Amino acid sequence: MRRVSRFLLVCLLGTLPAMGWAGAQMYAPLAASVQAALSEAVADQAVPYLAFESEREARAWLDAMSKRLARRMPNRAAREEFLVTVHYEAKRAGLDPQLVLGVIQVESNFRKYAVSKAGARGYMQVMPFWVKLIGTREHNLFHLRTNLRYGCMILRHYLDIEQGNLYRALGRYNGSLGQAEYPNMVVRAWHADWHYPASDIRKVQTRSF
Repeated sequence: MRRVSRFLLVCLLGTLPAMGWAGAQMYAPLAASVQAALSEAVADQAVPYLAFESEREARAWLDAMSKRLARRMPNRAAREEFLVTVHYEAKRAGLDPQLVLGVIQVESNFRKYAVSKAGARGYMQVMPFWVKLIGTREHNLFHLRTNLRYGCMILRHYLDIEQGNLYRALGRYNGSLGQAEYPNMVVRAWHADWHYPASDIRKVQTRSF
């Protein structure tokens, strides 16, 4: 696949509390092999890019998603940088970028500096204990790339634990395992607000509890 559409501008937004549905991943000890794999994954420093067969396909996806996000992120350059990073980090983790957009919508409503009552931070509402567990002191969960990288890898980790059961993985991500409301909201946002028929991302299982 060709590497196309790179954006390196930074978007600064005001600090706001997270939405009411933002939750908190629960701390749990990791096997040494899992911890090492996650640590390696979050250490990636490659420049985010859109991976499509052609620049035309990449531009079509970016334009479609950008129009939907414009009301929440008025600055086009910042919006496109955000979307390129979402696409890159989602694909690295084997996730559908549209699913990740659904998670962000429900968790933080696209607010970069959102903080939940439990202390979860940023777009994907990542709990700070993850930095100590698999990251380094330099990792700032309010940084766009860092937050999305952690969030995507954590959701992938939970999907692996749940053997592809998206609903249970989302429950773990939100700290509400076994409750249907949060997973249903994310899946609804994914399909209703961010569906993209030409997506080439690997499907994840969506069987319910």
